[in-house]
Amino acid sequence: MPDAAAASYLQDCRPRFRQPSAGDLCIDVPAIGTDQNNEQVMEVFTRHRELMSLPVVEGGQPIGLINRNIFLSQMSKPFHRELYNRKSCIAFMDKEPLVVDAGMAIEELTQRAVAFGEKALTDGFIITRDGVFAGVGQGLPLMRVVADMQEARNRQIMHSIEYASVIQRSMLRTSREALAQTRLDADLVWEPRDVVGGDFYQFSAMPEGWFATVADCTGHGVPGAFMTLIASITLSKAIEQHGPRDPARLLASVNRSIKQMLGQMDGQDETPGSDDGMDAACFWFDAGTRSLHFAGAKTALFLLNPGQAGVEMIDGERKGVGYVDSDIDFAWTNRCVPLQPGSLVFVTTDGLIDQIGGPKAIAFGKRRIRELLLAQRERPAADINRALLDALQAWQGPHHRRDDLSFFCFRV
Repeated sequence: MPDAAAASYLQDCRPRFRQPSAGDLCIDVPAIGTDQNNEQVMEVFTRHRELMSLPVVEGGQPIGLINRNIFLSQMSKPFHRELYNRKSCIAFMDKEPLVVDAGMAIEELTQRAVAFGEKALTDGFIITRDGVFAGVGQGLPLMRVVADMQEARNRQIMHSIEYASVIQRSMLRTSREALAQTRLDADLVWEPRDVVGGDFYQFSAMPEGWFATVADCTGHGVPGAFMTLIASITLSKAIEQHGPRDPARLLASVNRSIKQMLGQMDGQDETPGSDDGMDAACFWFDAGTRSLHFAGAKTALFLLNPGQAGVEMIDGERKGVGYVDSDIDFAWTNRCVPLQPGSLVFVTTDGLIDQIGGPKAIAFGKRRIRELLLAQRERPAADINRALLDALQAWQGPHHRRDDLSFFCFRV
């Protein structure tokens, strides 16, 4: 990057607005010296009825704070005016108020105020510039500034997450468009639990068949979305290197790549930096032989052939991709499944299976999936998926969505 362009880039990256400091909360209020008495304190509070605390200074430096309510309460007691009017104002002074510099950042000021205790918010705090009294700050304006900063920070985070969602959806769009162009009786549902998610899919078509993957990466939200990026890129590279016809080999390749990338290699002395990976179903459909080559990592395939009385479930290996307990040379197995014209195939991540709901707050489960596939077996794939979504929504009821949701249904 040229120097001028780099300078311009760095300039654009700098904060556009100055971060607030204690000085922004500084209120100019009267102060009283140690040589003044309580009668003069009373006069100040009488003239300034809005004043909640009166700073006491000596040589320009703050040494204490007189709380209005405490002072008036004490002076209202019998004979206290006669006793204390002529005495020094330090008689009712808090000798250890919170004192902060005007340049202190709001975040640090908030931490100091919380650590100092309730009186920093009720009585306020003294603000200095170069050690000299400048004014006071109050608890309520501090809380308002903190709330505004938090709102702005949350808004910025949401804007970033929403843009990440645009990136994630753009990454998936190519596969969805490729699926639409095949004119298969097929439908894909992808619903992240949050704005972005940890599930992803891939689909690519060729003259001799097509390849598809439905995967569930560790986590959801932003961490899950980062994992989908890693897993999707490594899967694409594996397909470029090995081709799409051997799903088991692709899972093994992704397993090695994730373990290398995330430091989850066998034999390392150090504790792995993460234990992240993915569960996935990968399959290649051979159009010539009308057979499905399937490899699953902790993911099963639901199969319903024409005339079949029940839904067959074809399990994948009970080993996830990329995790610490997955050996770097673990070999997944391809299962060749002959399909008949009209055969219905369904695969889902665990977001559907594990969703809590119903009167007993239990998981949706695989049995309900099989029952619904049987009941909807004659309908198009899109209608079947819609029926599953409706059933899930009814089952979930008031319960919170637990995970991202992805499933793929197609008919031969």
